[in-house]
Amino acid sequence: MAKKQFKAQSKRMLDLMINSVYTHKEIFLREIISNASDALDKLCYKAFTDQSLGLARSDFFIELKPDEEARTLTISDNGIGMSKDELEENLGTIAKSGSLDFKQELAAEDIPEGERQAGAPVDIIGQFGVGFYSAFMVADKVTVISKVYGEAQAWKWESTGADGYTVSLAEKESPGTDIIMCIKPDSEQDSYSRFLQEFGLLSLVKKYSDYIRYPIRMQTTRSRPIENSEGKEDDAPPQMETYTEVETLNSMVPIWQRNKSEVSAEELAGFYKEKFYDFEDPVKSIQVDAEGAVSYKALLFVPAKAGYDYYTKDYQRGLQLYSSGVLIMDKCADLVPEHFRFVRGVVDSPDLSLNISRELLQHDRQLGVIARAIERKIKNELLSFQRDDREAYEKFYAQFGLQLKYGVLANFGKDKDNLKDLLLFASSDSDKLTTLAEYRTRMKDEQKDIYFATGDTAKIIENLPQAERLREKGLEILYFTHEVDEFVAQTLGSYDEKPLKSANRDELDLETEDEKTALKQQQEEHGQLLDFVKQAIGEGVKEVKLTGKLRSQPACLTAGGGLSFEMEKYLAAISPDQQAKAERTLELNTEHVVFEKLKALHTSDQGRAETLAKILYNQAVLMAGLTLENPAEYSRLVLELL
Repeated sequence: MAKKQFKAQSKRMLDLMINSVYTHKEIFLREIISNASDALDKLCYKAFTDQSLGLARSDFFIELKPDEEARTLTISDNGIGMSKDELEENLGTIAKSGSLDFKQELAAEDIPEGERQAGAPVDIIGQFGVGFYSAFMVADKVTVISKVYGEAQAWKWESTGADGYTVSLAEKESPGTDIIMCIKPDSEQDSYSRFLQEFGLLSLVKKYSDYIRYPIRMQTTRSRPIENSEGKEDDAPPQMETYTEVETLNSMVPIWQRNKSEVSAEELAGFYKEKFYDFEDPVKSIQVDAEGAVSYKALLFVPAKAGYDYYTKDYQRGLQLYSSGVLIMDKCADLVPEHFRFVRGVVDSPDLSLNISRELLQHDRQLGVIARAIERKIKNELLSFQRDDREAYEKFYAQFGLQLKYGVLANFGKDKDNLKDLLLFASSDSDKLTTLAEYRTRMKDEQKDIYFATGDTAKIIENLPQAERLREKGLEILYFTHEVDEFVAQTLGSYDEKPLKSANRDELDLETEDEKTALKQQQEEHGQLLDFVKQAIGEGVKEVKLTGKLRSQPACLTAGGGLSFEMEKYLAAISPDQQAKAERTLELNTEHVVFEKLKALHTSDQGRAETLAKILYNQAVLMAGLTLENPAEYSRLVLELL
């Protein structure tokens, strides 16, 4: 029998298909099963349009037959089959796809949409005609025996690779196609034997082809205890026997393809835990069924807790991406933005433009449309979650709120408007967390700003001297206790046209015009004293001034310039060598008895006045949550004053 050459006439072409197009050798099983599914789709469609054939969807199947001794893996289907000409045309020409031809013919037919949905299989998987050749990644020799439905003669196509192929007569009882792969021997780099083992094949079917719509069967070996074993002692382990059974390996109908009303919360939770290896139920399940220019279905989950590696650089975001039930990517990062990286789930669309290996997506309009729609859906669902089950949302926020804050900061605040209403903060108004929108509704009519204060804990913030005047006027204060909170406020700038203003650093503008005039006069009156205090403290402070914001405390420290104290501490933690410092302003309370003492000492004993000035500064540093540069010196100053 004369060997024929591939019409591509290039050994390099086939080598490329085998060695470069596919990243993982295990992909071959997905490709061969997908081709078998296409063959079943074609016959199923034929039966759908010709009722006289008497075939039903339940008649179709795909079968795996591993033979470890012979080192062969056979994948069979009872689909449409291929004639001699089709074997030569489809398998003898690299990159010739019979499935694509069928898909184009089908698209050209004027079939009512209702009939398509009623059972006609139109989402053919194969397009490029190269998937079949992935078999040569794991096989030395591939034999295809096929018989067209309704014809008597079967044909055999056989090849050992790029040196060509043969086509000859064959015997086959039933229509369909058998693909017999002679699996390569194991090497130091690769264990090909795993493709002959039941567990390995089951795992790959579950991973890549679990939602092929036809049953994928395999005869498996199982063991069970022998009942009523005579002579067995009561405490002896049970005697076991082995048996074989034909097992369906795939689920066939994915849960996301079912109507929402048909899927219970228990089923969703069970699917999530099994699919994503979590022990806890998700706090939120989101089902999407979108039709239009790009059709897709999605099933998304919000986990109850962040994984151990969630806030590390090793964590990989992404949704599982399927095309017509076939897994394309395990983690498609382009489908979910970084600020929603905690969301897990699956997306299935027949409209994706895949590259030739189906391992990667061509980054086109369809993918972008799906990604933007999913982002909007997640945001809206989280807002509903926040509104309808606040207690559960706050538990979610404890796990992933930091991610939302990072999202506000990312890309120079590009997504801040999408995320600002999802944020929660502690507040002086309540023991419960609050949103910016809720704060806004509680603002006094004359209130111009949204006030916040920063500190390590809410208790520390409550005792900040700068917060006393705000509380005195009954103004609500947001408590920023995380190191990135002030960066978030700086990025947001305002909310609903109300500026976010820091009690730690900004002029709060709470004084009346009379109070402002009086404070200005005092500033001029005590100019020499303020210059003296600044000189006594030295380079540690940029300015010393009087303030009307204090009540019980004699002094406070506020930040100036572009950095706050919380930013300074954060930057010092992540980059100790940078030495970024906020500008320090010491503000003094003219109504406090200590200020009167300072004035008197400035006149009578400038040495003790200098000591008191330094002590006031160091106390202000401590109240601001900063670290003293010289604690021993501070202790000496206190003892000296005593």
